[in-house]
Amino acid sequence: MLQKFKDHITINFPFLSGSKLLIACSGGLDSVILVRLCHAMHVKYSIAHCNFNLRGEESDDDASFVSQLSHELQCPVFITQFDTENYAEEHSLSIQMAARELRYDWFKELAHEHQFDYILTAHHADDNLETFLINLSRGTGIEGLTGIPEVNEIFVRPLLPFSREQILAYAKKNDWQWREDSSNSSTKYLRNKLRLDVIPELKAVNPKFLQNFNTTLEYLKQSSEFIKGQVTQLKKELFEVSENDTIKIPINKLIDYGNPRACLYFLLKEYGFKAWSDIENMIISQSGKQIFSGTHRLVKDREYLLLSPISEKITDRNYNIPEEESMLMIPSGTLKFKITSEISDIDLKTIYVDKEKLKYPLTVRKWKEGDYFYPLGMKGKKKLSKYFKDEKLSLLAKERIWLLCSGEEIIWIINYRADNRFKIIPQTKQILKITIT
Repeated sequence: MLQKFKDHITINFPFLSGSKLLIACSGGLDSVILVRLCHAMHVKYSIAHCNFNLRGEESDDDASFVSQLSHELQCPVFITQFDTENYAEEHSLSIQMAARELRYDWFKELAHEHQFDYILTAHHADDNLETFLINLSRGTGIEGLTGIPEVNEIFVRPLLPFSREQILAYAKKNDWQWREDSSNSSTKYLRNKLRLDVIPELKAVNPKFLQNFNTTLEYLKQSSEFIKGQVTQLKKELFEVSENDTIKIPINKLIDYGNPRACLYFLLKEYGFKAWSDIENMIISQSGKQIFSGTHRLVKDREYLLLSPISEKITDRNYNIPEEESMLMIPSGTLKFKITSEISDIDLKTIYVDKEKLKYPLTVRKWKEGDYFYPLGMKGKKKLSKYFKDEKLSLLAKERIWLLCSGEEIIWIINYRADNRFKIIPQTKQILKITIT
């Protein structure tokens, strides 16, 4: 096994040579063998052990065993203790998830503090199979069926090609000792139940089951990588980024690709969405339909699906602006007021009004149904809802609209259009320049 391990490292992990490594060691069979294999390769390594205080003296004995192992191999060792049960209760986690969080966070802290290049864990082929079956039983996409990654950030798992049977045989051949975790014999945990009850039956049906699984897993990984490439291309063709980090997905183009549900799944899953049937139905639903994930919102708006981050809900409060005020910060920017004698720089972010026509204090508020104004340069009034429709504003854009008002009259749809009633005329005595930045 040592030679196979050396070849595996040389071919697949050449970057480990000369690197400073931290090896996670529980004292169990797999991690002890990983330590001894690395020791035999004369790499620069240290050992890290977590005592989760879940099995009384047994946990303490595990820590003592790892300490003795480091003394035998003359390598540095880091050992820490956790109050795992208390952490799990405080963070509403299962014991297993709490232990996982605690150890991985600690490993990262050690790596940062002591400049370790990589952290090695002893996951092997049987662990991969167990993870596959767990994900399959819970329901997953193709990513969940590709197993444990060999490299994930600074974590490296060099034993993944090797089976538990190979590791055990190698340990016995060399007459090496290790610790047995009594909790591994309990079938109250799904992983243990699969390991003890289900997988032995699968191997009994086909002795080459694990070997065939590894082959299939490789096919799934290749398929997953291919799909990722296709999704990247699909995003380039379908995602239209507009204002405020909003992504527009044209529905007609989406339908043209065929299988819109699959397309939407691969396009949107990274944003936390899960209600795929509802999302597919948005294609034929009326404008205004919304679906939320924990971080994003998807909105049907005419011929588009709009994807945007969920930010803090914009306040509906009103802002009063006394006559002496020269600046006011609002959610959409900073309003500035300045008396001027000339008109220049006319654009969507600047208007000029007749100051004597204003009633103070001015007000900044959100628009509401029934609002109307007299668009500058046009005759007559127009409802804001009609103006927004003519301007083809999306639902998200309309939500971000703020109005500058004089009493009940709209002075400016901020960032869009001024009102004709406050325009500069030859008789104007004071010109007020208003900008939004």
